[in-house]
Amino acid sequence: MLVAGIDSSTQSVKVVLCRAEDGTVVAEASAPHPDGTECAPAHWWDALGQLRELLERADAVAVAAQQHGMVALDEAGEPVRPALLWNDVRSAPQARALVAELGGPKTWAERTGLVPVASFTVTKLRWMAEHEPDNARRTAAVLLPHDWLTWRLGADGYVTDRGDASGTGYWSPAEGRYLPDLLEAALGHAAETPRVAAPGAAVGETPWGAPIAPGTGDNMGAALGLGLREGDVVVSIGTSGTAFAVADTPAADPTGAVAGFADATGRFLPLVCTLNAARILTSTARMIGADLAELSRLALAAEPGAGGLTFLPYLDGERTPDRPDATGVLAGMTTANTTRENLARAAVEALLCSLADAVDHLAAHGARPRRTLLIGGGARSAAVRALAPDVLGTPVTVPEPAEYVALGAARQAAWALAGTPEPPAWPAPPATDHEPDPGMADAARGVRARYAELRDKRV
Repeated sequence: MLVAGIDSSTQSVKVVLCRAEDGTVVAEASAPHPDGTECAPAHWWDALGQLRELLERADAVAVAAQQHGMVALDEAGEPVRPALLWNDVRSAPQARALVAELGGPKTWAERTGLVPVASFTVTKLRWMAEHEPDNARRTAAVLLPHDWLTWRLGADGYVTDRGDASGTGYWSPAEGRYLPDLLEAALGHAAETPRVAAPGAAVGETPWGAPIAPGTGDNMGAALGLGLREGDVVVSIGTSGTAFAVADTPAADPTGAVAGFADATGRFLPLVCTLNAARILTSTARMIGADLAELSRLALAAEPGAGGLTFLPYLDGERTPDRPDATGVLAGMTTANTTRENLARAAVEALLCSLADAVDHLAAHGARPRRTLLIGGGARSAAVRALAPDVLGTPVTVPEPAEYVALGAARQAAWALAGTPEPPAWPAPPATDHEPDPGMADAARGVRARYAELRDKRV
């Protein structure tokens, strides 16, 4: 039996076809999505259609997709506007207003596990209500990207899972239910939300007769694909940067740094997200006229601390810390240190310092790593892999490059196909281990201290 996992991200859609019994990948393919911070959902469907021949080989299917995106539908199920994606920060003023209006950060954290920032769906609904009132009035249902694709594939009505629902800002991970008063306060009226299916359930059937699993958000999919256990902390370097862990109890962080998500299995997934991650490397590479491989070589040729250069990499605003209007800052420049090597090194150190801050936020809420797993496109950088143990201050395990979000979706599809209480026990992916260099501990602490000083000045 074969199962297909779909990863629909901001940049592309990927499909992996796996053996249901052990997760062995037998085929995979991808198709691009338009760039930007909003997208007509039809583009996702068209891209998936390019992979239909592969998809139709599957005996079961599941979708994992970018979290938080606002897919607003009218009574006929048609989008009222392009979907606003997680990385669209135009709703930052509405996020602040919702927090102030509805009880403050502590109340939001206790009720939803979140303190709204521009990424979350609830803030995008308020933005639409204020700036596009006609579209808001026409909105009869609100879905997330994975919900919409699952529905289009053949689900029985609008359906989601607890993991993706927990990123909306109007669902309670602790209580396991929607909070319709929060949705209505944002949108201005009630709207239909997808039913939340049980983990491992089948929620419909594709046109070729394959059961459809509920699907989930991309981070929940990655956790399922990696087979996370308690004590594992994942640092993922993609378009966004994330640090997350599995937990048996929900998180409620009134500072808003830790999002108290649910996972795709019945547990919880405290998570910290940064808006800037792999693009820190690509933007710096473009600035110094290098490709990513050369950037990595240049960074490793420089001394720790980049000759005194410190980069605050909030190139597109930032989510953690919540600074949607921020820009990047390069500090400490002199005529001697502004070399290509030091600029490359400063970029890698900035990326890792940002993610080390994220891991520290998780640790403050009980997620202390037994091991740190480094995944995502950015983990393919030799410089990132080499410097990560020292900057993070912990041993780092790097699983071999794979589409872990899509693999998680495929594992969920296999779960729905099997009808078992737990997901199938697929083998852990091959990985390499990297230890911190004790001789670099002081230099790494100095890098983090300079980064923190610059970060804290830009309030």
